[in-house]
Amino acid sequence: MPNGIATDPDRYSTSLWRLILQQPKFATFSWANGRYTGYGLVTRQGVINLYQRVGKRWPTLKDAIADGALPLLAGEAMGMSPDHALDDIRFDKPIPNPGKILCVGVNYPNRNAEYKDGQAAPDYPSLFVRFPRSLTGHLQPLLRPPESEQLDYEGEIAVIIGKGGRRIAAGEALSHIAALTLCNEGTVRDWVRHAKFNVTPGKNFERSGAMGPWLVPYSDPAQLADIRLTTKVNGELRQDDRTSRMTFSVAWIIAYISAFTTLEAGDIIITGTPTGAGARFDPPRWLRPGDVVEVEAEGIGVLRNTVSDEE
Repeated sequence: MPNGIATDPDRYSTSLWRLILQQPKFATFSWANGRYTGYGLVTRQGVINLYQRVGKRWPTLKDAIADGALPLLAGEAMGMSPDHALDDIRFDKPIPNPGKILCVGVNYPNRNAEYKDGQAAPDYPSLFVRFPRSLTGHLQPLLRPPESEQLDYEGEIAVIIGKGGRRIAAGEALSHIAALTLCNEGTVRDWVRHAKFNVTPGKNFERSGAMGPWLVPYSDPAQLADIRLTTKVNGELRQDDRTSRMTFSVAWIIAYISAFTTLEAGDIIITGTPTGAGARFDPPRWLRPGDVVEVEAEGIGVLRNTVSDEE
């Protein structure tokens, strides 16, 4: 038991998940002016540094997730005093090194109509990938690239895979989720449309989007069934919908994706954004330096970022 935390992930049975994981918030962060990076539990009083206690066993949150250790860590950290004040840390992406980031497009009512192309809603989800460097952490600036002024926001819920698999049945899919977080799936709109079917460039400008602020462990279907998802820009509500209205459910998405690729622990699926992105206004309302974007979901938290020009 190094520094007070046992390292047996089987110590807690599934029946204890709900008791242990009511409100734990796991974050990846740096401290000491960026000299050190690790992970821990965010509390109202500060941050409990788990990396300093069990980093040899689980060097990253991804490793802890792969070992099924989140409930163990949450339970053992109860009653511990924080090691850092919130003002003394810098939030990073909760999973800095995911194997895959898969994104779902056009997954809320009216999103298909926004395209104004006369096509019916698809029978299958639109999918694309993001690279880790395209995302930054909570309270860090989104970067507007010099190549375009058309930086846009997309508030979304992201699921973190805890148990991998191939051809996962929809009825079993939710049991493969380890945690939930938020994403601002920032998009450089004109670069999305440089080719007829190619969205990759516009979705992958470095630090054009954000993820966080933390991971909330998943244990109950109610955590995803009908929660409110909103996006605000400078305090103005721009996007507002509920997960119960998704065109493709999270379980269906996991089953569909795992049909063609093996999902692994730490993989991230970003589940789609409601109507109301800046591109859909007339005229469009792009993000500008100094803007503040807040993505919020019930039971998860608020992901907050400012906007800056990339130097």
